[in-house]
Order: sequence, then C-alpha cells, then structure tokens
Amino acid sequence: MTQPETSSITEEQIYNTLRKLIDPELGVNIVDLGLVYDVQIDGGQIGIRMTLTTRGCPMHASFVQAVDRAVREIHGVTGVTVEIVWEPAWNPDMISPEGKQALSGMGRGGPAW
Repeated sequence: MTQPETSSITEEQIYNTLRKLIDPELGVNIVDLGLVYDVQIDGGQIGIRMTLTTRGCPMHASFVQAVDRAVREIHGVTGVTVEIVWEPAWNPDMISPEGKQALSGMGRGGPAW
C-alpha cells in the first residue's frame, strides 16, 4: 500500500528562495521589499500572492516568471501559481528593517525609513 506523499516544503524554504530574487531597480530582494503578501502550500502546489511597487512596473511579466522559475527549483514543487494583486497597495512602510537598511546603504533610504 502506498502512503500519500506529504509535503515537506515549508514557507521558510519558499521565502528563502524568493529572497534570492532582487528587484533590479532597487537592488533589494522582493521579500524584504514587502512585495510578497502570502505563500500557500498544498502538497507540491505553491500559491504566491504578491504585488509590485507600481501598477505600471515594466518588470511585471519578468517578476512572475522569475518567481515561478525560482520556486519550481525547490524539491517537491509540482506547480506554482503567482497572483499579482494591487490591494493592499504597496508602500514603503512594507519594507522590512533589513530592506530599509539595504536601501540606506545604497543611498536610497531616507530618515523616514
């Protein structure tokens, strides 16, 4: 009798993988920028709900493809759905302390961060 395979994929694996994806304009990973709103794991199926810094972001399709490709490299992932949402609207308050520190180090942060 074959036992159903349980997923050993964790949110931490997904977020660590997504931290390797750097916003080319800001130079900070998409997790610390606060662009990833949610990760759902259902066996090998991964759902990612995220946003972009602006609706007119020219990197829209590239981000979706990069996220899909990166997450599919995790052992056990059988499918990825990336949903771009605009609510809640992204704002700089969503940047993690690590992201703000990275931006400040590049001269992009300000006293308000």
